[in-house]
This record gives sequence, structure tokens and C-alpha cells, in this order.
Amino acid sequence: MDLSLVISWWAALAGLAIAIILILRRLNPVYSLILGAIIGSLLGGANLVQTLDILIKGSQSVMGTVLRVLAAGMLAGVMMESGAADTLARTIVNKMGDRFAILSLALATMVITAVGVFIPVAVLIVAPIALEVGKKMHLSKLALLVALSGGGKAGNIISPNPNTIAAAKGFNLELSQVMLADFIPALFALCTTVIIASLLKNKGTAILDADLANLTSPATSKKYPSLRSALVTPVLAIVLLLLNPLGSIFHITFLTKLNLDAMYVLPIAAIAGALAMGQGKQIRNFAKSGIDRMTDVVLILIGAGTIGATITSSDLPAKIISLINMSHISGVLLAPIAGILMAAASASTSTGVILATGSFSKAILGFGVSPLAAATMIHTGGIVIDQLPHGNYFHVTANAMHMNIKERSRAILYEALVGATAMIVATVMYGFLGL
Repeated sequence: MDLSLVISWWAALAGLAIAIILILRRLNPVYSLILGAIIGSLLGGANLVQTLDILIKGSQSVMGTVLRVLAAGMLAGVMMESGAADTLARTIVNKMGDRFAILSLALATMVITAVGVFIPVAVLIVAPIALEVGKKMHLSKLALLVALSGGGKAGNIISPNPNTIAAAKGFNLELSQVMLADFIPALFALCTTVIIASLLKNKGTAILDADLANLTSPATSKKYPSLRSALVTPVLAIVLLLLNPLGSIFHITFLTKLNLDAMYVLPIAAIAGALAMGQGKQIRNFAKSGIDRMTDVVLILIGAGTIGATITSSDLPAKIISLINMSHISGVLLAPIAGILMAAASASTSTGVILATGSFSKAILGFGVSPLAAATMIHTGGIVIDQLPHGNYFHVTANAMHMNIKERSRAILYEALVGATAMIVATVMYGFLGL
């Protein structure tokens, strides 16, 4: 690639805008991103050969993240398909009882999202339990959805999932570093979820007998693993991921040099968990399920890499730094804003984080923001308004809670408040206080 080539900032911005518009118009996100990258590069002065070089450079830059995301698929497949996630959710709700119904539902969704289950799947798993509890305790569907979605958002930022991997690798960090840094913002998000959902418990549509009609069934007859065996995968994954950070904290040389990457840890934990649950023969099916769920994310990563390379090959990062300096706004705010806008445009946390890190990491670091602070702020920004109607999460959760579009739309603001809480806490802690 011609290192002297600098794409015009307005062309890179135009390419990004075109990609976002195409995504909003429901064109496949991967093609939207690649097409935006091509148009941006050509408008910016690159010829056809240089444009191709930019696309290849961009796709190559995300290969490390792609490998780790594929590894995470194994863990997700085991947790979702083995029944381990269901066991965790039901145990939390049953142990906490009806008195703490909203907290238990939010915490259950947070925990199973935190152990690697995708947030839409986490809501689908907990929704039948939530409807049963909600009917008994006279809680509205709106309150229940906010509890599940808010809990899922809290778990999403501390999970070894594609968006956390993208946030970490976008700034050359270890996955465990971002997971640990996001823990306190996640707790604040959980508290906000419980408060908001409690205030909404009598607002909105009540749960009807018809909503419970289809809950008796295949699911109830399914044999779930024991709690002890269900915990093997997440506990082993967390312990192995934390060995290196703990070695650094306590100055244990052996642990510091161990450097167990998520690419090794997540599949190892998944296989160990499957064996502990007595489902070793199902490992092939778990792997297939995991890879199927990660395929779209991997393709989007490649597309985001191309548009990211177009932007980093331009003078847009320098222009952004100059503009923010002229306006006397703190450059720290670029990270959460980038996360919010990209996730809103794609209606997806993972796509938003991938786009924000690939497109704006250079500009954010240019303000002297530390890589960990930048990753955390982008990541938490990505959960603020990722639940918009042009994404699948909106519709999956609406169906899970038997809500129409109007009812589901009422929850968007409350979900945004939960995400904003995590983002504000992360921005204050890491962006301004430098903790």
C-alpha cells in the first residue's frame, strides 16, 4: 500500500455516512461497510489498486479479533445449548424469591449475559421465567422488559463476548483488563435497572393468561444440568483470564509470563464445562451452534475493518482532534460519543464498538486518553441506544415479552438511561479521574 496516500477527511466521512445510511436502509451490514469504504477511498483520491490495498489492510487488521470471536463461539454454544444458562437463571430467581423479583430477574439476565451468552438469547432464556413471576407479583410487561434488558446491558460489558473482545483488541489490551474495568459501571447499571423497573411496575400492560399459554412445555420437560456443573465453564474461564492480571498485581512472575489468551481460554473452559455436565458427546453440536452465531459477527468485523482502514488512512482523525481543540470540549468525550453514535447507527453493541474502535481509536488516543480508558468508554457508550427498531434486538425482545411495537418502543428511553449510567460512571472514573 502507498504509505504517502492520505484520503481526504470529507471523503472518509462520506464513506462512513454512506455505510450507515445503507445499514439503516436494511442492506446487509457487511456489504454496506465495504461499499462505504470503497466509495470513501475513491472519493478521497485513491485509485482502484490503492482502494483495494486499503480494504485488504483493513480486513487484515481485524484478524486477531476474528480468531478470538470464533473462540468465544465455543463458550457461547456450550452455555446456550447445554441448558447451563437456564440453570443459572432459574437458580438465581428461585433463591432470591418473589420479594426481590425485579432484582432477581435483572441479576439473572446479567449473569448469563456475563458468562458469554448473547444478550438477545439471554432475554429469551429469562423471559418465560419473568412472565411467570410477573403474573404472580402483578408486574407490568414494561417493568419486566426494562429489568431483563437492563440486566443484559450490565452483563454485556463484562462478558467475554465479541463486543468486549473488539473493545480490548481495538486498543491492544487483554480481554480481562476491559472486563475488570467495566465491572463497576456494570454494577451501577444494575442498580439503575432495578430502580427504574421498580418505578415502572404498575405502568404499562399487565400480563394476561394468554401470555403464559405457551410456557408449559418442551422447555419444562427439558433436563437441565446441575448448578455445580453449569458453573464449571464460566468459573474456569474467569479464573484463567484473571491469572495474568493477578500475577501483575501480586508480582508473581510465573503468572505474569503465562499470558493465556482468550483464544485458548474460552474453548478450553467450554470443553471442560461440557464434560463436567456429562455432555461430552454434544461438543460437536455446541461448536456448530457457536460458530453459526459468530459468523455474522466475524463478517461484520471484516466489513468494519475496511471502513476503519479508510478512516485511518485519511486526515479525519487529525481534523477531529483539531476541531475538538478549537471548540474547547474535552477530547475524552469523543470515546463515549463514538460508541453511542456507532451503536445507534447499527442498532448493535458489537457492530457499534467494532466501528468506533476501528474508526476513531487513533483520534481518541491523540488526546492523551489511555487505551484502557478509551476501550471502556467506547464499550459502555455502545450499550446506550443499541436497542433501536432497525436492529434485531428490539424485535427479539418484543416477541419474547409478547409486546407490540408501540409497547416495546416505550422501553427504549428507560433502557438508554441504564446504558447512560454505565457510560457516565466509566467516563468519570477512567476518562476524567484516570483511575
